[in-house]
Amino acid sequence: MTNPNMETSPTMVGGRRVQFEMFFTLPDFSDISLRDYQETMQRPFFSLSKKKRLKPIEYVSPDKQVTVHVSANPEYGMATIWDADIMIYLASHLNELRERGENDLSPTIRLQPGDLLKRICWGVSGRAYERLIGALDRLQATTIKTNIRANSKTRETTFSWIDSYTHLVDERTQRSLGMEITLSKWFFDGVMDRRNVLAISPLYFEITSGLGKWLYRASRKHAGGNGAEGFTIGFETLHQKSGSESSLPSFKNKILELARANTLPEISLEVIGAETPRPKLKMVMRRYLEGHQELAPRNRSRLPSPARSPTSTRSPAPVNQTPKQPAEVVAQEIVDPSLTRKLVQRVISGFKVVEPQPSSDPHDLSYAAAAASTPKRRGGRAHEVLDPETYTAIKAECPGWDLDVLIKQFDAFLNSNPGEMPRNYSKRFYGFMKKHHERNKYNLPGF
Repeated sequence: MTNPNMETSPTMVGGRRVQFEMFFTLPDFSDISLRDYQETMQRPFFSLSKKKRLKPIEYVSPDKQVTVHVSANPEYGMATIWDADIMIYLASHLNELRERGENDLSPTIRLQPGDLLKRICWGVSGRAYERLIGALDRLQATTIKTNIRANSKTRETTFSWIDSYTHLVDERTQRSLGMEITLSKWFFDGVMDRRNVLAISPLYFEITSGLGKWLYRASRKHAGGNGAEGFTIGFETLHQKSGSESSLPSFKNKILELARANTLPEISLEVIGAETPRPKLKMVMRRYLEGHQELAPRNRSRLPSPARSPTSTRSPAPVNQTPKQPAEVVAQEIVDPSLTRKLVQRVISGFKVVEPQPSSDPHDLSYAAAAASTPKRRGGRAHEVLDPETYTAIKAECPGWDLDVLIKQFDAFLNSNPGEMPRNYSKRFYGFMKKHHERNKYNLPGF
């Protein structure tokens, strides 16, 4: 049966006719398990600052076996650790397709921008979309040269994170119809090897510090398989592996702050020898500290059964009574909570809550009410968000309105309608304001 809301007519993009039906038949990836690419997790591949970085990263491992060189494009700057959120999503997307049994996997991934933005917790406002475009530009323009995964015939490989991306927009309505992102061969081949991907916490996307995001990834890679012993590393080595532009003393202070707060998801941090000239950082997965370690299958099969133990002198329990077990055996046979949660998520994933369709009119009163209940936030003022020329034009042509309030109403509409994300946020808001002023100007005092 054909979906009546499905876009099936061809549209002109870059001088060619494109059929967009495929972008409305994508499977649901809203709850995919997150996977990160191991070989990028504990070495300096990204800038740790939101400030534009042009200084190259030069890394040589202590044993001189691994080299990483990252150079930035003067126009866009170097890809940041926040831009890496997109690469994590794309790696997770590929892994999910493989888990679902897809055979012909391609480095070109088709997706809806709104799905990606929601999963990596960037929001789905027009500004979030513009942030996505900026990130994709940096990922495509940053150049990496490394000998990781080099074989006997190649000494180094040079690549960008993505080879290209295409944003498909309906020229008439300015609605986003989807994206095509083509990964570099180096990254795609790495993710296709199951041994190269690690599960990470969804809370990773809520880490706000650039160094904190890098430290989580490095800790997950280093300490993930080391049990309660974790992994210990010197601050100087950590500084080199991070590629941070901060001086070593400043870097040490930031690590000490992160360890003192100790709020990274899944990872517990402990500083050893904080007052010494060469302090070290110990990283341990919290599940091991909390006694949640899952017993190895071969050991679980050898657990003594109180009912069958030859040393047991108790009579068999009545049929309708469960025999009591020693506390230590009960503790060992408890199911790992993470496995239980995953099972529950899979079971309930088939249940869909049918919610009322949001209004497609940005002037709907429901969006005005949502804006009124939204608290003020830093960086959300109209003059900070809009292009200066657009802001001046709106003030001149639509006088008398509180643009800070109306921009929240406009964002409430975009948040409820991800498919309406504009290619140019300022231009779309300008159109919104002209219509709003035309409809409501008679309500202004003194008009």
